[in-house]
Amino acid sequence: MPKLGPVSRAKLIKRLRELGFDGPFSGGRHLFMSRGDIDVRIPNSHEGDISVDLLARILKQAGITRREWLD
Repeated sequence: MPKLGPVSRAKLIKRLRELGFDGPFSGGRHLFMSRGDIDVRIPNSHEGDISVDLLARILKQAGITRREWLD
């Protein structure tokens, strides 16, 4: 199975939309995206990509498997 790699914030948002999430919505310090009763915080924009470790934590919070993300 291919490994996760770093992703840009724009690609994270695009892929979460493809997986059924709505947003991003304003939510205090961070934007968030929603699907049903699941809310996932989106990291603030910064230079560089979102690390593999942070991406893995976001996917776990969102209930998205590695296979779903990579398909």
